[in-house]
Amino acid sequence: MTIPFATRSLAASAALFSAAALAHVSLPAGGAAAGSEYDAAFRVGHACTDAKTTTGLRVQLPEGFTLVQAQPRTGWTLTATAREVAWKADSAQTALPGAERAEFIVRGKLTDKPGPLYFKVLQSCDVGSADWAQLPTAGSSAKLALPAARLDVLPAGVAAVDVRDAWVRQTVPGQSGTGAFMKLTAPSGARLVGVSTPVAGVAEVHEMKMEGDTMRMREVAGGIALPARETVELKPSGLHVMLMDLKQPIAKGSTIPLTLRFEDAKGAKSSLKVDVPVGAPAGSAAASQGHTHN
Repeated sequence: MTIPFATRSLAASAALFSAAALAHVSLPAGGAAAGSEYDAAFRVGHACTDAKTTTGLRVQLPEGFTLVQAQPRTGWTLTATAREVAWKADSAQTALPGAERAEFIVRGKLTDKPGPLYFKVLQSCDVGSADWAQLPTAGSSAKLALPAARLDVLPAGVAAVDVRDAWVRQTVPGQSGTGAFMKLTAPSGARLVGVSTPVAGVAEVHEMKMEGDTMRMREVAGGIALPARETVELKPSGLHVMLMDLKQPIAKGSTIPLTLRFEDAKGAKSSLKVDVPVGAPAGSAAASQGHTHN
């Protein structure tokens, strides 16, 4: 089944994130806008099998990604051509320890054509190497042992933002408002500026803060900044989405459609539609709590 870029279910998003998590040299989930400049930040999660350090990284740049600049690393030698970028540790002391995570960054201009791009990455270590170069086969759902790093190039207007662990608090009879919570990551940075849903007359980004002995809630003017490649969590007793003037009960086990609206640093607008489950995730410490409006 093909999931349109314009509507992203959280199940699909979680599957993509899980795949990225298994790829120990990977790109941040969330994608990038077609035609944009993009910082491809390759994340190295651990050294090769039976190795203690990563000593080199060689990235093949696919058609659809035009090299602008590769970011050097202190203690490493950088070489770059139009189709390949490589870093090599100058000594054992500057190699990357296996337990340490790091980013190797290449800036490029993306194709105007939406769709996935795959970057093949050769990771060299003090013992052996790992060739992250396997590509998915059409019609196959099998997990790849050494998948190439994937970047989703998104159509105009679709937000390059990863949404994870989203949920909406269920309501009781007579309740007119509730909250929605999630983790947001924008690989190239963005700002959450608005939310809408057909189940509520009003949807706003709010923040809970203690003022003296009272917890108060207010709308966040200007929205929420999402720094590049940093996860911002919307959670109870903090930043969250407030749904008010509910048009129906919010029952546990159902899903609520939300449209999240974003702007980038240049003011370009985009949106993302997600279907959010009702009910706190299993094992969550989230508890029911009241809100004080001001």
